Amino acid sequence: MSERSALPRLLLAAPMSGSGKTTITAGIIAALAARGLAVAPFKCGPDYIDPSYHALAAGRPCANLDAWMVPPEQIAPMLARRAEGADLALIEGVMGLFDGYAGDDDAGSSAHIARLTDTPVVIVLDVRAMARTAAALVAGLRDFDPRLRVAGVILNNVGGPRHAEMVTRAIKDGVGLPVLGALMREEAITLPERHLGLVPTAEPGRWQAWLDAVRARVEAGVDLDRLLEVARSAPPMPEAVPQNHFLIGLGGFAAQTYQKENVGAAVATRHPNGGQPLIAVALDEAFSFIYEDNLDLLRAAGARIAFFSPLRDGALPEGAGAVYLCGGFPELYATQLSANRPLLESLRAAAAAGLPIYAECGGLMYLTEAVVDAEGQAHPLAGLLPGRSAMTGRLTLGYRTVRAQADSWLWRAGEAVRGHEFHYSVWEARPEGLPWLYQRLPDAMRPEPSPEGAHRGSVLASYVHLHFLSRPELAARFVAAAGASSS
Repeated sequence: MSERSALPRLLLAAPMSGSGKTTITAGIIAALAARGLAVAPFKCGPDYIDPSYHALAAGRPCANLDAWMVPPEQIAPMLARRAEGADLALIEGVMGLFDGYAGDDDAGSSAHIARLTDTPVVIVLDVRAMARTAAALVAGLRDFDPRLRVAGVILNNVGGPRHAEMVTRAIKDGVGLPVLGALMREEAITLPERHLGLVPTAEPGRWQAWLDAVRARVEAGVDLDRLLEVARSAPPMPEAVPQNHFLIGLGGFAAQTYQKENVGAAVATRHPNGGQPLIAVALDEAFSFIYEDNLDLLRAAGARIAFFSPLRDGALPEGAGAVYLCGGFPELYATQLSANRPLLESLRAAAAAGLPIYAECGGLMYLTEAVVDAEGQAHPLAGLLPGRSAMTGRLTLGYRTVRAQADSWLWRAGEAVRGHEFHYSVWEARPEGLPWLYQRLPDAMRPEPSPEGAHRGSVLASYVHLHFLSRPELAARFVAAAGASSS
């Protein structure tokens, strides 16, 4: 049996999206950090934007815990490893407490994460239009799944002291749970939103001023000492996996993958002096949707990571053996992206030289001939994929299982992986003869299989975002391909 260690932790959940989880989670992290506590932040589900607020508050990266994309048995070790050295872990839930893969399946939900990690749950409840009914909602959330431990409630959007007292009494007397705090209704701390949700902190904004204001409200309205007591009541966690055993501990594919596919030999052969392949990763206001675990897996497999800005840099990082174009908001920065012709030429030259290029969602959009923004204006871009990406009013959202159509530097034909989609654009005028990257397998929303993405030379692109922990061998292949192209 593995050793176990104490890790104080909490999961903040809600009955529905829009209840204020992100604001209150960020405020609590900032308030605890101001006390000198090291807080390890986490976000349930595939979200890229909310974690940016928690990372700002904590001063350290915020990791995603997604038990649908990543094998459930890896979630507790991930939490333990990411929280190593922290005084406590604070996890923000996703949507409603029990909302996961489907109506009859809570896989990937906040409740699923709480069960897998034995984490106490605190309910964030928006009470702007209710009083005693708040107690009924809390009772239902507490009793729906007896495997969960709902340990308290934080009220949000309270109308005033009397309203707070009324709701608190109803919950305390009717349910027997403590109310750990209340935040008043205040537009000043409402986060700005747009078509994909909140605005990421990678973009310009008064984020620190907002965080300071939220922290002040939390310090005034939340009993942080009682909250810490709840966090410290969590049972011990498995001992954290050491960083240098990351691949072995989180997936079991390290030596097996290297041996089976000769990945380690490929890297070593092409870098006899111990050099590491360099992977260029897009990161700026337009491209910021990437999991920290993906980067860690690439580093653990032997890569160096060099970030570059498609908005401002004039060329790819020198010596890059592969390119990773993650998702983001290229449609909002299309004018500036289109104007940076030197970087576009550098990317075209890399593709012509056969450098492996992997693109997800916004990265795929960037590789098409043009992005058509919401006003109908076309902005010429890389042109490595024929056709153009155009903004629509329809959201494509959900978990996906996809199967590789052919062998490539990243895939073996027939391999399947789980991922997710989240976009308002479509790929128009895609040629019929362009090879597909994936076959999207049937699910509850789409009962028929359908093709997805593109495989053109060394370019692999898709609207589907992947978490590499779903198939850790992808990182080893990525690094091997980078090593091969830069030798």
